[in-house]
Amino acid sequence: EAPFVGTGMEPIVARDSGAAIAARRGGVVDQVDATRIVIRATEELDAGKSGVDIYRLQKFQRSNQNTCVNQRPLVSVGDVISKSDIIADGPSTDLGDLALGRNALVAFMPWNGYNYEDSILMSERIVSDDVFTSIHIEEFEVMARDTKLGPEEITRDIPNVSEEALKNLDEAGIVYIG
Repeated sequence: EAPFVGTGMEPIVARDSGAAIAARRGGVVDQVDATRIVIRATEELDAGKSGVDIYRLQKFQRSNQNTCVNQRPLVSVGDVISKSDIIADGPSTDLGDLALGRNALVAFMPWNGYNYEDSILMSERIVSDDVFTSIHIEEFEVMARDTKLGPEEITRDIPNVSEEALKNLDEAGIVYIG
């Protein structure tokens, strides 16, 4: 969510960070879907250069911090854009502005006569609506080794574990997606 109050540098930081995608040339949007944006250039073309710019969007990629990188198109087919216009939002941008948090109404006040530093009060709606929830993507790798007792086996059959506890595992013992 873009901040209500900012410094004026938010669009510049969003563009320069690479989170938001800016148009390299002016033109008309030919195609838009969740994975790419195609823009037909209307500016003067240099000899040997293509008249079409294709921008590929990152969809649910894992970052080095195990967070989710997802870019969303902001343009529609037929839109006329200028050079350096923001055409796609990234994971920390909102309509081309840097958006690193949420706008929340807060109050610093004592609770039941105690010191205001003793506790933090928040709305139950913030918790129930997942206002501050984020998506993390982690990748794990397992190797089955040869041991003195024979090779290790990756399986769903775990002794002394109920079928209820195993219901979310596939036949290889891997957790189902979701």
